[in-house]
Amino acid sequence: MRVLIVKTSALGDIVHALPVLDYLHQVLPGIEIDWVVEESFREILEGNPLLSRLFLVRTKRWRKRPFSRDTWREISLLRSELQERRYDIAFDIQGNLKSGLVTRCSAAPRRYGFDRGAVRETPNLYCTTNHVPLRKQDYHVTDRSLRVVSVPFGKDYADVRLSMDIQTSAEDDRAAEVFLATLSDGFAILFHQGTTWKTKLWHEAGWIELGKQLLETYPDATILLSWGGEEEMRASERIAVGIGHQARLLPRLSLKGFAAMLKKVDLMVGGDTGPIHIAAAVGTPTVSFYRATDGKRNGPRGEMHRIVQSPLHCSRCLDKECDKDDACRDSIKVPALLGAITDLLTPPVP
Repeated sequence: MRVLIVKTSALGDIVHALPVLDYLHQVLPGIEIDWVVEESFREILEGNPLLSRLFLVRTKRWRKRPFSRDTWREISLLRSELQERRYDIAFDIQGNLKSGLVTRCSAAPRRYGFDRGAVRETPNLYCTTNHVPLRKQDYHVTDRSLRVVSVPFGKDYADVRLSMDIQTSAEDDRAAEVFLATLSDGFAILFHQGTTWKTKLWHEAGWIELGKQLLETYPDATILLSWGGEEEMRASERIAVGIGHQARLLPRLSLKGFAAMLKKVDLMVGGDTGPIHIAAAVGTPTVSFYRATDGKRNGPRGEMHRIVQSPLHCSRCLDKECDKDDACRDSIKVPALLGAITDLLTPPVP
């Protein structure tokens, strides 16, 4: 059987969906799986042994230049290449208009997606043939994807032990090892302060205070700060200066280089953002905080992960702008994050 996964973006959402690959290979050994993804996120999926083929799209560019000859040529080529694969099933686990159009272009006779209650954009419903209703137990974002892909096979994903990973090269792994070899022998703890939503950020003073208290608790530790753009880099620089000489910025890294680094640090701290989910995917313990989003729905799960949710009654609002943003940031407390970190880094008593 040959199937297509359509999950084009965003970074964290693609990482959340990775367990569908393991599920499909367990329920149907020998299955061929292709995936359609935005070109900017290709590194998350490239080299994955569970994938047969990767198709790249550039929808942001296409929307900016809808009548360009290059746009129409790329869309036409994608359509023909997808149809040449003669898929048995296509799974749209994104649920918006662009993913629906790609799914329909596949010409798969069975196209599974979300039903009206879960779809992101209603026109998507006209692009799929089978609309899957979500159950109460499908609350986590990963489980939503697993629900859609599990329906044709009649085996509940909850009965299957699943794993995920992001493949990195030996060169990326060596580069991470060389960088970390320059640090002290203590814990290497990575802070990622940036995110695309203002309402997912924490204040810089909080990061600085957390870093200082963390170094008081673990004097030999090094705090690394990652960043994803010029604005994030400047914020990370200010935080590093505030923490002191045991805080260091990471160099500019590719997604795979960043994943390789995450595989080797001891723990990562951040908000609801792609890097936290990459850390969880490669097996690194995480402490993450949630304000506008719900940690129980979006956060990493398992004994290696801790979630701190804003206690405000209006948290989980999903608003990207809010006039209570300062109060919401202040509701994430240093002691809560520090306690979660020490809980993960302190070995259990024999």
